[in-house]
Amino acid sequence: MISEGSRAPDFNLQGIDEDGAEKRFSLKDLKGKKVVLYFYPKDNTPGCTQEACDFRDNMARLKKDALVLGVSPDSIESHKKFRDKFGLEFPLLSDADKAAAVAFGAWGEKVMYGKKGMGLIRSTFLIDEKGVVVRAWRKVKVEGHVDEVLGAIRG
Repeated sequence: MISEGSRAPDFNLQGIDEDGAEKRFSLKDLKGKKVVLYFYPKDNTPGCTQEACDFRDNMARLKKDALVLGVSPDSIESHKKFRDKFGLEFPLLSDADKAAAVAFGAWGEKVMYGKKGMGLIRSTFLIDEKGVVVRAWRKVKVEGHVDEVLGAIRG
């Protein structure tokens, strides 16, 4: 599991950029920028939609200081529909094989409606310009989370 102060694992994921164009994203290509990497379970579900819309609604404040990347196991097509439906203006990356989620410790056992199973654990990582994890939020509660992220970015 990735901890604060450790180097963030690199990833190489297909996604859609802020304009909706398909491209590949890797952490090594983002060196020199602060990155908010947030893992969410599924496009178009209530909690994930609220989280994405909260990031969208605060994008003017966020993009001054960091690049926001949303990551889920959903397909590029699903991401495009999600982006268009809610006017999301930040990249959404597809982690279909869950390799990035596993590397960051965002994939594991969770309990849903009283049943244990494996799944994506809502998690956010603030990564500095050198690729080091500055903050890690696990089992994120959506309400108020973006304000926590903004507070951490600003110090």
